[in-house]
Amino acid sequence: MKHFIFSLALAFGGAAAGAQTTTPPPSVQVGVEIDALPYATGGYFVAGWAGKGLWRFRALTAAVNKPDWTTRSGFSKHHVTAYAVLVDRFLRPGWKGWWSGAGPVYLKSSIQTDLHLQKARFEHWLLNGSLGYHLPLGRHFYLSPWAGMSLRVAGDHDVPVDDKMYTLPLLNPEASLKLGLFF
Repeated sequence: MKHFIFSLALAFGGAAAGAQTTTPPPSVQVGVEIDALPYATGGYFVAGWAGKGLWRFRALTAAVNKPDWTTRSGFSKHHVTAYAVLVDRFLRPGWKGWWSGAGPVYLKSSIQTDLHLQKARFEHWLLNGSLGYHLPLGRHFYLSPWAGMSLRVAGDHDVPVDDKMYTLPLLNPEASLKLGLFF
């Protein structure tokens, strides 16, 4: 019964009453995040994560309507839906301060020329690397400004659209601000 109570206490992020050690083992924490950039473009972003110690595993999905000024001249209505699994590492315990992360990203996209005759659809894989800073906001919330760079590693490269060819960039920079909640 004592082991059962200890396990329950760890699952909820606390230490068991009457545990024999003076320092309880680190507990697993879970959280959710939203990111400002996709919402600013009329899209969405949701991520869930679990972590222990300095390590965190994230899974996310997002949709972004890229502004035309970020898309090569002659093309518009570039819509991206992303799915990613990432591993992050913090430099300090307590889910605060600097973190870095990496992992694969799968993108499903559509784009049109400025003529808006056809909509081309394409898919590709990226390898992402990110760097950010966790700023605690009270006991369970945080802000996390971050920046990342993704390298195209597989999938479509040249996409025919109307009478033009859209060539996907090799590198994709991004930056934004996340708001998170953890338990």
